[in-house]
Amino acid sequence: MELSSRQQKILAAVAEHYISTGEPAGSKMLCDSLDFTVSPATVRNEMSELAERGLLLQPHTSAGRIPSQKGYRVYVDRLMKRRPLSPEERRTIDSLLLSNAYDPQKLLEGVSRLLAGMTRFAAVSTFPGGQGAAVRAVQFVQTSRRTAMAILITSAGTMKTRVFRCDYDVTPDILRVFFRTVNERLAGRSVEEITPALIQSLAASLGEMAILMSPALMAVLDAAQEALETDVCLNGQMNLLFCPEFEGSGARRVIDFLSREEELTRLILQSAGTKVLIGRETKRSELAESSVVACRYAISGRDAGAIAVIGPTRMNYAKLVSGMEYLANAVGRMLTELLDQQS
Repeated sequence: MELSSRQQKILAAVAEHYISTGEPAGSKMLCDSLDFTVSPATVRNEMSELAERGLLLQPHTSAGRIPSQKGYRVYVDRLMKRRPLSPEERRTIDSLLLSNAYDPQKLLEGVSRLLAGMTRFAAVSTFPGGQGAAVRAVQFVQTSRRTAMAILITSAGTMKTRVFRCDYDVTPDILRVFFRTVNERLAGRSVEEITPALIQSLAASLGEMAILMSPALMAVLDAAQEALETDVCLNGQMNLLFCPEFEGSGARRVIDFLSREEELTRLILQSAGTKVLIGRETKRSELAESSVVACRYAISGRDAGAIAVIGPTRMNYAKLVSGMEYLANAVGRMLTELLDQQS
């Protein structure tokens, strides 16, 4: 869609005014804010043209204009100037993340809490799923006289644990045997290969040791099957109830959608990089008046999961996109370092 330079500046000014104030922009206000001299009549004519193209809306007869969903799309794609984080903002984010950098699950839970608090919207983080990932190692830790924990670590950064009980006293020597036997046969295999049939075959190859190792092998199988699932951490749903843009039951419809983890995961993992979906672009009726900003993070150079914010279409995209990309890069870097330490 071709817009003149003047129309682009007017559309951007309307969008930025509405995002910052929640109020429609009038022609006189725009004349005072634009970086060129123009009469209110000319601005009104240009706004009428933008409205005819479906980029602006007039919520009330006597009111100014606000962006339509189509207008937001043009603004985000072509007119928006990203607002980089200040050094102080980056230091604050880093300090909040570092307190949980020792544990992947706590780190990603902290990210969703941080995003929900920063934006006052709903925030989501997904834990890396095991699809396409390989088993990096399986560790064994004694937890009591007759129990131990199997820790499955994948190349995607997933860490799953299972406690198992033995009919004999667990010793460090026994755990070393478990470690050597399991890692010789499973390390490097894809997580999807760790099936009941494979574990049965492995047990059959162990001869008399199969009885000794059976609890440990079943724990590894359970951990691998859980690792294939993409876990979701959701925070800030109740923030949506206080967004004035959601009228009537609008916020409740969005919250209901967010409770359906499988659909939510598909939505925010559907593309690489950073994605801004505005209103009907989500293809979900519950989100017809909402926007979703999702940003993927990578572990060791490969896409692993995503962080996302869900809120009304009136959100500060310029600031939000910059902040989320910084967060995603920080999370990916911390998870990569954590995984390297564990290998």
